Amino acid sequence: MLQVKNLCTGAILLALAACQPVDTDTSRPETSRAFPSPDRPVSKVIGNSFSTEEARDDRDEANKVMDMAGIEAGTTVADIGAGGGYYTVRLAERVGESGRVLAQDIDADALKKLGTRVERERLDNVSIKPGEIDDPKLPQNSFDRIFMVHMYHEVTEPYAFIWRMRPALKKGGQVIVVDVDRPTTKHGIPPKLLFCEFAAVGYKLVEFEEKPDIAGYFARFEAEGERPEPSEIKSCSNQKS
Repeated sequence: MLQVKNLCTGAILLALAACQPVDTDTSRPETSRAFPSPDRPVSKVIGNSFSTEEARDDRDEANKVMDMAGIEAGTTVADIGAGGGYYTVRLAERVGESGRVLAQDIDADALKKLGTRVERERLDNVSIKPGEIDDPKLPQNSFDRIFMVHMYHEVTEPYAFIWRMRPALKKGGQVIVVDVDRPTTKHGIPPKLLFCEFAAVGYKLVEFEEKPDIAGYFARFEAEGERPEPSEIKSCSNQKS
């Protein structure tokens, strides 16, 4: 059952979808050109940390998000855009020896530093894997949860990225997005636009909650129906970004 707080979604998804021809811009990766480009600015990556770990722990961010996401012992989780590993290390503790965490990022330096941290803290249930800007490179049918925390607005090829991410979910698996309700030019993404982009690739929204106590909002998605062909995906028009 869909749970939505403080936001009326209604028929907004269809209103946002607009037909757009396949982009043949040679400045885009060749592997992305079958997919529409986003009709919005994409946030520039300004760092691998949304905030300090101390500040985030002061508001108990990770525990609140993990509780809402249903993370428990034995859960398998992919931490996309893991950066310095704030969620990676806390997920590793929560899922325990019977669970697994895969930390993914496109920043090789960030992954190298995270690898050092994982070794130092002896997190034997954590693996590290590089991804591409249009492909998270996740193994199929592997994850109960995929975390995308304060990073989705920086994905330059969102349709290709989340389309290729879908097969990595186990049956009943969910994608957890935490972000901020503000224009993508200001390092956030309006929820209505987020919902539309995920719906365009065949995900359904099952929960949304505004969460000032974690400095953002919480959204939960599940795959629904057949994954569309890239040529069938319609870019969502951007009204306020």
